[in-house]
Parts: sequence; C-alpha cells; structure tokens
Amino acid sequence: MTTELSSEMRILEAYLFASAEPLSTDMLAQQLPEGTNVLETIYAVKALYADRGVNLVETDGSWSFRTAPDLAAQLKITRQPRRKLPRAAAEVLAIIAYHQPVTRGEIESIRGVETSKGTLDILLELGWVRPGKRRETPGRPLTWNTTPDFLSHFNLETLSDLPGTEDLKAAGLLDARPVLADLPRETSSEDGVDVADEDQEFVSWVEPETAEAASA
Repeated sequence: MTTELSSEMRILEAYLFASAEPLSTDMLAQQLPEGTNVLETIYAVKALYADRGVNLVETDGSWSFRTAPDLAAQLKITRQPRRKLPRAAAEVLAIIAYHQPVTRGEIESIRGVETSKGTLDILLELGWVRPGKRRETPGRPLTWNTTPDFLSHFNLETLSDLPGTEDLKAAGLLDARPVLADLPRETSSEDGVDVADEDQEFVSWVEPETAEAASA
C-alpha cells in the first residue's frame, strides 16, 4: 500500500465517520484528491475494517460504518426519554450562571417569584449547579454555583465565555426586566469572572426549547 493511498484512505474514513448519513460513491469521490481511484480506496478501507467491531457496508449504492453483525447480541443500547427544561429551571440556571455565587433569596428577588425546591432539584439532578459557601449574613443562606458539567454541556471553557449582552440582544434572549440594584455581587474565584460587571438586566440565556435533559 502506497503512502498516497494511505492518505486517501484516511480522508475517506474521516468523511464516513463524520457523516450522519450513508455517502454515495459519487459523494465520496468529490471529497478525495483528483485522480483517486475511488472504488479501490473504498474497498481498501472495507478490507481494513473487515475483522473489526465496525464494518464498512454498502446499502443501496451508499456507504456507511455499521456495527459488525456478529456483535449484535452483545450490544444493547438504552435510550432514556428526554424532556425539555422547564421555563422556571431555565431562568434559575441563567441567573446562577450570570450572578453566581447567588442565594435562593437573591434568585427569587431577580425573578420576582418564589423558587420551588423542585426547580433546583432538576438542576442538581442534571449536575449543572451545586451548593457553594454560605453567605456571612443573618441566617447564613446557602449560595449556588454552576459546575464543570454545565460548562461542558453548553460548550464553554470558562464562565467568561458566556454570551455577552450584545450577543443576547442579537439572539432575542435578553429580558429587559431590571434586577434589584442592591443585589449582592461577588467575584467567582474559580473562574476569575467578576459578575458585578454583567449588565443589570435579567438574562433568559438558557431557552427551555433548546436545553434538553434526560429524565430520571
């Protein structure tokens, strides 16, 4: 096998792996360097995967990777039903993300309504929020912060990657209701984000239509 053919096989393999749908021979030919013997490359990849856990299979003139037939009895895929994140939970999550560390009372002051325990339980179950330090104020209320799983789910490296005010306005996700001017603000030492610099508006950043979670 020549070095050139090996490179062509890698390109073919990458496109087949990345595609959610089977690819026809003509479609694969468009992705390979000019002059490539497409069928030769396809069959070379097919032979390479012949004895592996996945095989390259042709179906109605199109190619895709499929699980090896002899492993079917050993594979079991379980799918949990999915539900959309309730509007209240989406609002609470957005407030925690932009104002953390924040207490339940402060969340309620921003939303203007009482926050049920079930709303926080949903976010705890998803692993997107966690309890933080208690506030050194009367009653020593518990504060709430987001988690690394929250950053991972929304494809953020740090809290500084949260959408800014202009981005939210452009997306139509900024609710103009003002938050209380005297709402305490602290700096998150974990990510180095000073939430006091955030715009003093309630941000409905997490839309319930787009944030989905697996049911318990």
